[in-house]
Amino acid sequence: SLRPHVHWAQRHRELFLRVDLSDVRNPDITITDNVLHFRAQGHGAKGDNIYEFEIEFLEPVEPKPVCRMTQRQLNITVQKKESNWWERLTKQEKRPLFLAPDFDRWLDESDAEMELKEKEEEKINKMKIESRVPKDPFKHLKKGYLIMYNLVQFLGFSWIFVNMTVRLFILGKDSFYDTFHTISDMMYFCQTLALMEIMNSLIGLVRSPLISSVLQLFGRNFVLFVILGSLEEMQSKPVVFFIFYFWSIIELFRYPYYMLSCIGIEWKPLTWLRYTVWIPLYPLGGLAEAVCIVQSIPIFSETGKFSLGLPNPLNVTIQFPFVLQIYLIALFLGVFVNFRHLYKQRKQHLGPKKRKMK
Repeated sequence: SLRPHVHWAQRHRELFLRVDLSDVRNPDITITDNVLHFRAQGHGAKGDNIYEFEIEFLEPVEPKPVCRMTQRQLNITVQKKESNWWERLTKQEKRPLFLAPDFDRWLDESDAEMELKEKEEEKINKMKIESRVPKDPFKHLKKGYLIMYNLVQFLGFSWIFVNMTVRLFILGKDSFYDTFHTISDMMYFCQTLALMEIMNSLIGLVRSPLISSVLQLFGRNFVLFVILGSLEEMQSKPVVFFIFYFWSIIELFRYPYYMLSCIGIEWKPLTWLRYTVWIPLYPLGGLAEAVCIVQSIPIFSETGKFSLGLPNPLNVTIQFPFVLQIYLIALFLGVFVNFRHLYKQRKQHLGPKKRKMK
């Protein structure tokens, strides 16, 4: 049988084996009776073939090796049963021809002891630093509050989404025209409660950027309370359905993600949805809000609502439709700022660097 070149190194607790095979397929690596059995197909010194070898270790080892493959080689880590320094790797005194020291990782016993001592000192220093940090007596109370807040918001937006979806299937397009009258009370509750997110960021309960939270909450509440809440003519517009629907879908994944994060749980499918669903929905939600504002401008012009006319203490005339036109520009700038922030978050949680570390 063909044997690959194997390089080895050791620490007091571990053995490192580097097998010089590229494009490894179907590796079979086991440890039985203190003997490591290796068999795999890959590209080595004799081309693309099946390579195998056996190593009987000098002293007892744990029976479960850890294998990590790359495109150019295969690395095996074996735990020693007792922490000590071996004079050689194999039980047989004569070193097998296919086995050689791994000089990239090679340390003699004194160097390894110094490395072990440095790690122990680093661990002790870390424990000392952690012991100096005062414990927060309200830690569990804060965590409980954040869990309940995210749970309540998740249930509220879930009710909105399910209600709108069922009505859409039953009534079809007719459900567009009475969305506000059916859903507004729950949306008022959820968006008013969402103001707590600014407070949470201010007092340091969460690490989310304050500017991003303020921009999103101000934009939504401006549309909900000022545009839709004050104009009955706007409440029967089909655009209300799309605004509420886009908002609720985004929050269906955001709030449960944060709720699970509070208790240290990360569910990968939910993490992917949390940092991916917003890509189409966030611009669509911003577009729906812009359409709503454009449709409201003629109504505010006719009614003069919220416009400041002469005479007044400032002695100036401020037409609210003009304010809305300026707000449209700010809306798209806010969408761009938040989109950029969310994109950075997505790269941080789902980017190549994150996957490589895992």
